[in-house]
Amino acid sequence: MSIRTAVLPDDPSEPTYTGPVEDYLKVIYELERATGTATTTEIAHRLAIAPASVTGMVRRLADQRLLKHEPYRGVRLTQAGQRVALRTLRRHRVIETFLARMLDYPWDAVHNEAERLEHAASDQLVDRMAAVLDEPTVDPHGAPIPTRDGTVNDQHYPSIAELVPGQQARLVCVSDDDPARLRYLAELGLIPGALVVVIAHAPFEGPISIRVGTRDHTTEHAIGPALARDVLVAPVDAANR
Repeated sequence: MSIRTAVLPDDPSEPTYTGPVEDYLKVIYELERATGTATTTEIAHRLAIAPASVTGMVRRLADQRLLKHEPYRGVRLTQAGQRVALRTLRRHRVIETFLARMLDYPWDAVHNEAERLEHAASDQLVDRMAAVLDEPTVDPHGAPIPTRDGTVNDQHYPSIAELVPGQQARLVCVSDDDPARLRYLAELGLIPGALVVVIAHAPFEGPISIRVGTRDHTTEHAIGPALARDVLVAPVDAANR
């Protein structure tokens, strides 16, 4: 298990940042976590903006000591930048969880709502939401929620695409940025906590046959490799099914 900690500020004099700055830092954090670094091209793709705009913002964030930029190698968050990113992720994921649990929002609708609310909600409000929810550790899609002190479980999980035929796993996390994909995953029963067994991999990037469910109720599906790579799982032993 990998635990990352970056102390979140309690001081009300801590600098505040605009929504776009928080969005940049959040995306860079997620890219860093996935690949170790974040390039301007990757940032531009994730934010759906022009690379030239990213270059300008990266320079400004570097001037504010929120990140370090190495030409041709990408950017990395400083400790200060990581604090802002984790604070934003905490707000986003707590809000998603509150909407799903307390207001009965479907899991494919909470992301866009949280994207709008995360920049307006205060840390105090988010802390109250978390307390009402009994301090949740993951959001509705299985992503870890940073604690108030900035600790987050950064454990790496394989995807369904990495499992071999016959291997079983418990679904842990799915990407939350595409409502249509979330609805489709729900139709297949691919939600956090579901048991998944890989039946077969078709050659040449063909579909992956899987079995989803429990001993009492299972369904079989064929999913594409791209979708399989977006679904993270924790392999389990037969004794832990």
